[in-house]
Amino acid sequence: METRNLLKLSGLEPLVFTPELNFVNIGERTNVTGSKRFARLILSGNYDEALEVALDQVRGGAQILDVCMDEGMLDGEAAMTQFLNLIASEPEISRIPIMIDSSKWSIILAGLKCVQGKGIVNSISLKNGEEEFLQQAKTIKKFGAAVVVMAFDEDGQADTYERRIEICKRSYDLLVRKARFNPDDIIFDPNIFPVATGMEEHRKNAVDFFEATKWIKANLPGAKVSGGVSNVSFSFRGNNPVREAMHASFLYHAIKHGMDMGIVNPTMLEVYDDIPKDLLERVEDVLFDRREDATERLLDFAETVKSTGKKEIANEAWRSDPVAKRIEHALVKGILDYIIEDTEAARLELVNPLKVIEGPLMDGMNVVGDLFGEGKMFLPQVVKSARVMKKAVAYLEPFMPLPEEGQEESSLKKILMATVKGDVHDIGKNIVGVVLACNSYQIIDLGVMVDAQRIIDEAIKNKVDIIGLSGLITPSLDEMVNVASEMERQGLKIPLLIGGATTSRIHTAVKIDPVYSGTVVHVTDASKSVPIAGEAISPETKDAYHKQIKETYAELRVAHEAKQSVKQLISYDEAKENPVEIDWENYAPVKPKALGKTVLEELDMQVLRKYIDWTPFFSTWMLSGKYPKILEDPVVGSEAKKLFADANQMLDQLISERWLSAKAVFGLFPIERLDDSIRILPSEATGDKNGEFHFLRQQGKKGRGVPNRSLADYLHPNQTDYLGCFAVTAGLGMEPKLEEFQKNGDDYNDILLKALADRLAEAAAEYVHELVRKEYWGYATDESLENDDLIRENYTGIRPAPGYPACPEHSEKEEIFRLLDAEGIGMKLTSSYAMYPTSSVSGFYFGHPESAYFGLGKIAQDQVKDYADRKKISLEAAEKLLSPNLAYSPQSISTESIV
Repeated sequence: METRNLLKLSGLEPLVFTPELNFVNIGERTNVTGSKRFARLILSGNYDEALEVALDQVRGGAQILDVCMDEGMLDGEAAMTQFLNLIASEPEISRIPIMIDSSKWSIILAGLKCVQGKGIVNSISLKNGEEEFLQQAKTIKKFGAAVVVMAFDEDGQADTYERRIEICKRSYDLLVRKARFNPDDIIFDPNIFPVATGMEEHRKNAVDFFEATKWIKANLPGAKVSGGVSNVSFSFRGNNPVREAMHASFLYHAIKHGMDMGIVNPTMLEVYDDIPKDLLERVEDVLFDRREDATERLLDFAETVKSTGKKEIANEAWRSDPVAKRIEHALVKGILDYIIEDTEAARLELVNPLKVIEGPLMDGMNVVGDLFGEGKMFLPQVVKSARVMKKAVAYLEPFMPLPEEGQEESSLKKILMATVKGDVHDIGKNIVGVVLACNSYQIIDLGVMVDAQRIIDEAIKNKVDIIGLSGLITPSLDEMVNVASEMERQGLKIPLLIGGATTSRIHTAVKIDPVYSGTVVHVTDASKSVPIAGEAISPETKDAYHKQIKETYAELRVAHEAKQSVKQLISYDEAKENPVEIDWENYAPVKPKALGKTVLEELDMQVLRKYIDWTPFFSTWMLSGKYPKILEDPVVGSEAKKLFADANQMLDQLISERWLSAKAVFGLFPIERLDDSIRILPSEATGDKNGEFHFLRQQGKKGRGVPNRSLADYLHPNQTDYLGCFAVTAGLGMEPKLEEFQKNGDDYNDILLKALADRLAEAAAEYVHELVRKEYWGYATDESLENDDLIRENYTGIRPAPGYPACPEHSEKEEIFRLLDAEGIGMKLTSSYAMYPTSSVSGFYFGHPESAYFGLGKIAQDQVKDYADRKKISLEAAEKLLSPNLAYSPQSISTESIV
């Protein structure tokens, strides 16, 4: 796919502005200046409920979330930081990109420092001159964000077409030529101003915006256009019917002129075709300034709508339509209230329930699909339409005749969709299903965590036409290969669609396509699924499409193989020249109060209990939700409460009866840094303890201002600094109790005890780290954090562990265990560097305030050789240890193990 001029954003999931994306909704309700409820919650410190506002926006269809904390009585920087950190812990919210919205640069910086993925800064402008504009742009670029540029300069806001294009052109040239900003990451806001205010100078506000948008898209390559849509209806505050009509009409025409995104309330979008014609005429007279009396006519009409309840009466008029039209109206408007009643009426009229599905229900969904394709409906509305459809179908299912009673075969093409085994993410899959359902496909959704054989069995049983696989996490890629291999082995020829955040065209071509002789296609987004599905199964196109895709993917494999030796990596020497920039001249390492090794022989389980993070405990039992909200969850809440009660009862018992014990050992050592390795220095406190740790450095090619990180970067390059390491366990003495449970066939309590021991081990790691920060090292003596703050890592320093993204090489545990004599507290390492007891944690302590977690990514052979030399092991041994991170396929490792 052509990738030029495509804005690419991300939260946990990517959002790529392809031409088919049509329009992107930016949720506006997490803005203290635009939502009284949100402002009240933030000002009162009720962040948990404020998160519900964000969740409502996402579920309502927001594809980007606008977050603004500009309020006079608010510490905007602290509020922005706290709220974005909370969002990051909520996967359903954090999957979408964030727009950091503020008129204060300090708040924008605070947001940039903690937002994950690639977001948008809203906004910068030329109002304070070119120097500040360029400085801010370069900083935003350094953080890798896109930027909204307001049409505002030293002389004020652009309020005419001419001023809009003049300021946007000047801003664009400065950004591209002087700041070297990627044009694809520039978003202009040419100012949406109110119309129908009664002021002569406001008459052309909307049409000037339309024309400026068209000019920007034609003359400023790559640039996108956004705006705050609700501004246009400011004159009609309190009259929602008129405001919603104005928003829908304005959006419809703005999108036609090239508008890419807009700040709207996605839960309150009117359907353009459903605006009453008399109201629409008056609205568009105002927007396009078509009549001298346009404002007066709209104002008069607005009074009749507001005062007579005309809109409410009109809303009920559809109830007198024929049943098919009532069903269509309910689907288009997303109205659930009457769908069972109307579906039953259609069933009695058509006799066969299948004909109700294939008749009025699918006819209505086809209208939804057409409106969506024409830009007259938006994704949140389509999702609501699908909800109505599902309720109707669920009502009809009990009436469906059994096969032996002569059930008719549906003429709809069937698509089986599943999130593969090991993965629980299905939002993207659900959206694809909704879009396909709006285009006359019958969706069979197997849900999440679906293994290969069930996918195959259900596909055969239901005689499906297509199989769609979805996955978000990296292990899903291997499972997709497994599903395709099994489909081939069992003789299936059904087209296979691949989608999800971690999937890619190249992975599909290199890993999945070769193992399946049927058609395999990577689907980039929901909008592409309809044409791909059509071509893959249509009798007129399927053979040619199969041949074309196979040839294309074969070419991609050849090109990929050719590039394996020249991946987008820089040399190790270059990477070392691009470290994390830290002001070492003004930083003095804090000497620990207790140098050397410290053993904590018996950690108090009652204390550790207070440090438990319960959310992963419920995940162990495949109960999805965040503690404590999971206890009130309408789906799993009842079971979660029972499990939580059982867990606490067992905690009481294991503590009082001493079923297990927890111990810890940690060391705080003076060190000197030797490039990316560190050496423990001899001292009176550490005695004859010595040793070395060897860290790895990112080698991926970075954008300007983005470092190639190594954990070594957080240690002083020229002075004695300090490093900690630790090992804790909470699984000592657990075996007798586990044997008792196993002997009695008590799987429930066996698993419960193991899960609690794991939680207590993590709690011990949290507790000991706090002791180190506040007492033993003492660089944060005044720290005062609640358990929620500890879970969110709102403290100074980090504790990365070998085997995790920043230091993925597990064998460094050997040196930790040797330095600390971890066997002295009952811990051991297996030959594969796994810890025993299993409920154990080990790692490092870094104390520098700028230390942060990161992922290493792929590395090249020059760093692997250097690492082998530093560790004094062979290149082959180093390649084996680092195999998941290698960007090449050494002879000593099978190429099949490298993705």
